[in-house]
Amino acid sequence: MSLITATELGKSFGPVDIFSNISLSIPHRARIGLVGPNGVGKTTLLRILIGLEEPSEGEVQRARNLCLGYLPQEAFFESEGTLWDEVVKPFAGLRALQTEMAALEHAMADPSRAEEALAAYGKLQIQFDHQGGYTYELRIRQTLTGLGFTAADEQRPMSQLSGGQRTRVLLARLLLSEPDVLLMDEPTNHLDIAAIEWLEDFLADWPGAVLIVSHDRYFLDRVTNTIWEMTPSLELYHGNYSAFLQQREERYARRLEEYEAQQAFIQKEEEYIRRNIAGQNTRQAQGRQKRLERMLEEARLTPPHINAQRLHLRLEPASRSGDLVIRTRGLSVGYADEGRPLFNAPDLTLTRGECAAVIGPNGAGKTTFLKTLLEQIPPYEGEVVMGASLQIGYFAQTHEGLHPDWTLMEEIEHAAPNLLPGAIRDYLAKFLFTGDEVFHKVETLSGGERSRLALSLLALRGANLLLLDEPTNHLDLPSQEVLQSILDNFKGTILLVSHDRYLIDALATQIWEVMPDSGRLKVFDGNYSQYKEFRQYEAERAALAALTNRPQEQAARPIRPSGPSKDQLRRRQKKLEALEAEITELEQQLAALTRQLETPTRDLGLVQKLGHEYTLLHKKLEDRMETWARLSADQYAS
Repeated sequence: MSLITATELGKSFGPVDIFSNISLSIPHRARIGLVGPNGVGKTTLLRILIGLEEPSEGEVQRARNLCLGYLPQEAFFESEGTLWDEVVKPFAGLRALQTEMAALEHAMADPSRAEEALAAYGKLQIQFDHQGGYTYELRIRQTLTGLGFTAADEQRPMSQLSGGQRTRVLLARLLLSEPDVLLMDEPTNHLDIAAIEWLEDFLADWPGAVLIVSHDRYFLDRVTNTIWEMTPSLELYHGNYSAFLQQREERYARRLEEYEAQQAFIQKEEEYIRRNIAGQNTRQAQGRQKRLERMLEEARLTPPHINAQRLHLRLEPASRSGDLVIRTRGLSVGYADEGRPLFNAPDLTLTRGECAAVIGPNGAGKTTFLKTLLEQIPPYEGEVVMGASLQIGYFAQTHEGLHPDWTLMEEIEHAAPNLLPGAIRDYLAKFLFTGDEVFHKVETLSGGERSRLALSLLALRGANLLLLDEPTNHLDLPSQEVLQSILDNFKGTILLVSHDRYLIDALATQIWEVMPDSGRLKVFDGNYSQYKEFRQYEAERAALAALTNRPQEQAARPIRPSGPSKDQLRRRQKKLEALEAEITELEQQLAALTRQLETPTRDLGLVQKLGHEYTLLHKKLEDRMETWARLSADQYAS
C-alpha cells in the first residue's frame, strides 16, 4: 500500500489555474525528485500532500498513523529556546524516561524504598536502552556537525540565528524525528558542499520515503531513483536526474515522430477525401472521412514541447584580455581590524580561458576573496596583480548592485542608455520578463527573478573576466542548464564561487578550496570530480598506511620468538590477495587510458581530463605496489 495517494489534484487561485489533473503515489522507501520550472506549482503540491493547503479539486489519501515531515524553503518558526532545545524535541519521550530514572536513583538511597525503586529502575533502563537513550545525544551532535554547526552553536538562542541557520536547525530536527515520509523543498539552499554531501550519505540509509524539490542536479543524482517533472502536468521517469535527462530527450523524439507520422497520415487522408468525395469513389471517401473524424476526436496527438519558456542568454567579451588574468603574491584575505586573516593563499595564477572554482564552507571568506580581487576590500597582506585589457563582470550573491526602488526598465536603461524602450522590453523578454512585469520594482522581485535580472545586466557589459558568486542560486533547472551551456562556451576567463558541483564539474580547470581549519587555500588542477577522487585517494592512502605501518612504540617492543600467529599470517595473505586484484584492475585501467591518450583528438579538455586521471591512477598504482612489496617481504620473512 502507498503511503500517500493523490487523485486528479488541481489548484487554482481565483481565475488562475496553477495545475490540474495530477495523480500520484508515494510508496514505501520512495526516493523521488520533483523538478520543473519556477512558478509551476511544486511547493504548492508539497503543501497539499502534507495537508497545509487544500486542493481546489481532487483528493489526497494518507496511510493511517502516518508520520509526515516537511522542510520548507525558509523556516519562519519562532522559538524562545536555544538551538539544542529545538533539536532535542524529537526525544521528549526519552528525556521523560531520564527524569523518571533520576527520581528512582534518588529513591534508591532510601532503604525503605530501595528494593521497589531498583525493580522499577531496571524496567525503565531496559526501555531506555532499547529506544536508544544512551546514544541519542551522540546522534544529535553528529547531525549538527554534519549540517555545519559547531559545539559552541548548541547553546545559541534561536533568536540570534539567521533564516538559513534556522532552516538547517529545522532540517536537523526533522532528520532526528525520522518521519515515515520526508518532504523537502530545496534542502540544499543553505548548505555548503560538505554539508550537502553529508546529507546525501545520510539519506542513503534513510528508512522512510523521501520527496524532494531541488535545483541541485548532483544531489538529485545521488539521492533519487525516480523523477517527477511538472510542466504543469506530471510525468514520471525512472532513474536519477541524469537518467531523466536522457529519457526526456528520447520521449520527446518518440512523441515528435509519432505526431509527425499522424500529421502525414491526416494530410494524406484529407487529400484523398478532397479528390474523391464527389467522384466515383464517393463511398470510400465518405468512409475514410468518418474514420478520420473518429480518430481526430479520440486520438488526435498534440505536438510535444520541452521547456517552452527558456532563458535566452549570451555572454560575449567585447575585447580579448591578455594571457595573464590574475596573479597573487603572498596574499592573505581578511579584514585588518579583526587581528588575523581569514586564510592565506599560495601564489595563484589564472590565465585567459581558464575557470577556477572557489569552494569551501559557508563563512570561510570566499565572497571576501572576490571583493579583494575587485579592490573593494584591501588585502590583509600581499598583493593582487590583475592582467592587461581586463573588462570585469561581477555577479554578486546578494545582488547588491541592483537598485531596490528602480524598475526593471530603469535598471536596463541605466546599463544600456542607447537602447530604446521597445528594445529594452524585447531584451527583458529573453530573461522571461514580459508584460507589466518590466515595470515592477526590484524590491518586489523573488530571488529567482533577481538572479535573472542580474544576469541580464551582466550580459550587457561585454566582460572578458567573470567573477561569479553563486550564479545558480534561485535559478530553476532549465535556467541552470542554459547558464551552464553559455558559460561553457564563454571565450573569456571565469572565477566561480559555487556550491553547484554539477556546474563546477562542467566548467572548472582548477579547484581553489578555502580550508578555514588550517587557515589556507589549497589549489588542485582539474574539476570537482577529479578533486574528490584525489581526496578519496589520499584518505585511502593514509588509512592503508595506518594499517600497514607499525607504530613506533610497537616497533620498539621486543619481538616474540614465536613470530606472527597463524591468524596474523592468514589476514596478511588476504590483504596481499586483495592488493593483487586491485593492482591488476589499476593496470587494466591505465592501459585503457593509454590507448585513449594515444588516439588523436582535437579536444584539449578531454586530453587534460584523461591526463589527470592517468596521473591519479599511476600514483595509486605505485602506492599499492609499494604496499604489496612490503607485505610480501614480511610474509616471506615469516
